[in-house]
Amino acid sequence: MKKYMEEKTIKKLKLAIIKTGGKQYKVKKGDKLKVEKLEGEVNSKIALDDVLLFIDGDKLELGKPNLEKKVEAKILQQGRAKKIRVEKYKNKTRYHKVYGHRQHFTELEI
Repeated sequence: MKKYMEEKTIKKLKLAIIKTGGKQYKVKKGDKLKVEKLEGEVNSKIALDDVLLFIDGDKLELGKPNLEKKVEAKILQQGRAKKIRVEKYKNKTRYHKVYGHRQHFTELEI
């Protein structure tokens, strides 16, 4: 029974590995993810063309380095992440510096 279930899920599997913002993400339809800031308005469509790997059922396509395919995504939100605190300190010299940073991000739905 377990083998039958595994075969059934493999046949329906459809996913891709994309590259954006210097990072790689494994995505499938309906996924939501936060990536580095991309240009575009909220609720607009965007095409991600750096597709490294595409799996459709039992068919696998591997790019060298990229495939000709595109993954379409909808921009859900443009925002800034939580503030992180960066602290520089050198002992014995009375040097102490603290500042904050908030990274911009884009939330996508595939």
